[in-house]
Amino acid sequence: MTMTNEEIQQWTKKYPLLHQIMNVTPVTWLNPNLRNLMDTADMPVTYEDMIDAAERWQRFAPYLAKEFPETRETEGIVESPLKEIASMKHQLNDYYKADIAGALYLKCDNDLAIAGSIKARGGVYEVLYYAEQLALDAGLITLGDNYEVFAEPQMKEFFCNYSIGVGSTGNLGLSIGIMSAKLGFDVSVFMSADAKQWKKDLLREKGAHVHEFEGDFSEAITTGREMTVQKPNGYFVDDESSKHLFLGYSVAAFRLKEQLNTAGVTVDSEHPLVVHLPCGVGGSPGGIAFGLKQVFGDAAHCFFVEPTHAPAMLLGLLTGEKEKVSVQDFGLDNLTEGDGLAVGRPSSFASSISEQLVSGVYTMEDADMFRLLALLGDSEQIFVEPSAATGLLGPGKIKASDYLQQKGLDEAQATHIVWSTGGALVPEEDMQEFYEKGKKLL
Repeated sequence: MTMTNEEIQQWTKKYPLLHQIMNVTPVTWLNPNLRNLMDTADMPVTYEDMIDAAERWQRFAPYLAKEFPETRETEGIVESPLKEIASMKHQLNDYYKADIAGALYLKCDNDLAIAGSIKARGGVYEVLYYAEQLALDAGLITLGDNYEVFAEPQMKEFFCNYSIGVGSTGNLGLSIGIMSAKLGFDVSVFMSADAKQWKKDLLREKGAHVHEFEGDFSEAITTGREMTVQKPNGYFVDDESSKHLFLGYSVAAFRLKEQLNTAGVTVDSEHPLVVHLPCGVGGSPGGIAFGLKQVFGDAAHCFFVEPTHAPAMLLGLLTGEKEKVSVQDFGLDNLTEGDGLAVGRPSSFASSISEQLVSGVYTMEDADMFRLLALLGDSEQIFVEPSAATGLLGPGKIKASDYLQQKGLDEAQATHIVWSTGGALVPEEDMQEFYEKGKKLL
């Protein structure tokens, strides 16, 4: 429920930035609780867990190459390109007066195989993790086997006795649904009725059951969880508390290090890596931030970006209450055109880790999502969905905040990476509509 006026006054007195947040004004918040990696408290995931996850991805690579032709060029590794976007940097400096001095790259998870978004990292991984555990327990495989066997009819016959459920309005549902159906699971995606029709249609086409709910999205999650766990062999993927989703995302850090080495980019105490990550409940940006910190240490500086109408992670970290407060508590409507970013409260799992590792959070208006995707299309011929363009505003925001200067770092030595989170599966007519809307706003 929305807080009383007295409670709001107490909060705003303690945290004056709340005035701007509640007025849906874009803000930049630098995290006062950021810790050096060596000083972080115990976490529920470790570097060793990341290694384990990377090895699991590798075991499944032959299967993925066999079942998803788009991964054959990478030999079954689900990974996206890293592209320098110098022309977009000029556009940002010109249109937004961003004054970006360092290099600017785009991590193109908008082109990620299987699900066309960052959610392929977490969603596909969790389904593979579950499938492997079932197959090992049943004696159908050993860790040394060629995992192409997962494509065999007898495996599908085995998995059809097991149910997987997930609550999602967007890309997580696609990744869970597509991967689960391919393996043979009885998979259900629970969605609010206002979820994109093309996503529902695609899920059904791939073999997933789609359950729609007229009420709030929280109803879809609650009911979906209940319906799934009531089944004899039901497994519910919980975006708000899943360790396996988180670890699936974290492996991206190993891959990014290889790409940066190939590009000749140095990352160390004098050459900061500044990464801009769109944030919903926080699982994907949190997992990636955790991974980057493990791989690059304190040379990695991770920032989350949220819509002004749905700054769930910002409110959770600013107040220290994490998942205990929602955007509605502060009178915000949680309405945004950024798919996956309309989130009322952050993940307890991700926020408890991110509060120690994230350098800050900034918010932006929906209109800028469309302006940015249009500028990216014009300058680089790269087309993304609105939420995937949010990080492009980040380098200018960080410049204006003097964050790097406060850290004693040379902005000209920084490498900015904007994580582009989705778009490949968006129908062409929808993408054209996004682009035209952005052009009208410029």
